[in-house]
Amino acid sequence: MVTLQEGNRRDDDADRLAQGSGEAPGQAPGWRDEAATALLVLADGTVLEGVGFGAAGEATGEVCFNTAMSGYQEILTDPSYLGQIVTFTFPHIGNVGANDEDIESLSLAAGNGASGVIVHARVTEPANWRATRSLDQWLKARGIVGLSGIDTRALAIRVREKGMVNAVIAHDAQGRFDVEALKAKAAGLPDMAGLDLVPAVTTAQRVDWDETAWVLGEGYGRRAEARRRVVAVDYGVKRNILRLLAERECEVIVLPATATAAEVLALAPDGIFLSNGPGDPAATAEYAVPVIRELLESRVPLFGICFGHQLLGLAAGGRTVKMTQGHHGANHPVKDVTTGKVEIVSMNHGFAVDRESLPDHVRETHVSLFDGSNCGIALTDRPAFSVQHHPEASPGPQDSHYLFDRFVEIIDREKAARG
Repeated sequence: MVTLQEGNRRDDDADRLAQGSGEAPGQAPGWRDEAATALLVLADGTVLEGVGFGAAGEATGEVCFNTAMSGYQEILTDPSYLGQIVTFTFPHIGNVGANDEDIESLSLAAGNGASGVIVHARVTEPANWRATRSLDQWLKARGIVGLSGIDTRALAIRVREKGMVNAVIAHDAQGRFDVEALKAKAAGLPDMAGLDLVPAVTTAQRVDWDETAWVLGEGYGRRAEARRRVVAVDYGVKRNILRLLAERECEVIVLPATATAAEVLALAPDGIFLSNGPGDPAATAEYAVPVIRELLESRVPLFGICFGHQLLGLAAGGRTVKMTQGHHGANHPVKDVTTGKVEIVSMNHGFAVDRESLPDHVRETHVSLFDGSNCGIALTDRPAFSVQHHPEASPGPQDSHYLFDRFVEIIDREKAARG
């Protein structure tokens, strides 16, 4: 068994891990002398040792890396990360602790986000006025396994060069591990492609939402007036999306992912929202796309984000593809083809809409300036559009909030046209 620990690394150490050889760099001097209390075991047999924190036990998932420098609590509670182990490339994670306000999953219960977290530096005690507990305590309460003290740069290179890989993350305070059993478990995990994970995160019943965005010194507010009714189909929706809709005087009604078109339309919506979510959109599409196509026929304005964007692309006749490393971070430049504006956005997706598959009645509206992949579409024969990125995550900080304004403008225009 070999380790990846903090300290000076040779360049070929990272290269060996990136090549997926099943080997990792050797012991690094000067960081710690205690035995490993956490392991990351990759499906190719690579074993990485570190110091555990957060929940004890084992968790499985697809390893991805996120380049964001802040917002780790929102990331770890984003339902889109279900079935994934998040590696943060920024070395110092946990400095601001955790609180009860920054959870993004609709349900406040544990188990609706990432299954594991990997960081470089040891997690320190929090130093922030909003903190109510340390990251370690918060992870324990939510059942999220943590591992620190490894070369996250090398692990990110491995994912970048070889793609996201399944793994088991394990934490035991006594350092007792059955490594061979963990290797077998990691090797037997199913690929993310083909998995419908939405049933694990969608709401079980209708939710009426009126909370608005957080304001310094005031906290979250409540919508006073509702001029529009929006039905949000929940594939794993984030709270801040709902807040920004409510902020724009929308009565927001959240329905389960299994809601039929008849159930949606029975609420007489002025607009329909398709949310973000986890897993392979092509798998969820088996029951979601027929509903979306029926909703499109109703000509009610429709807006989708991330997973919802992919489902709209599928409903419009396109296809989705699994990406090698995905996009996970808060520093992604995306160009709005409609305006020519470049915005800095938050991304979190391992699948993408294949632009070459889009039919003539669909135009591309947004493009990633990192790799040229599709980041937005609009239908030319229906009042429907979607984006791949997360405008509500505010990394710009508000570069993409105009998309919510665009949605309500379309709603108002269609309402006026109907008299």
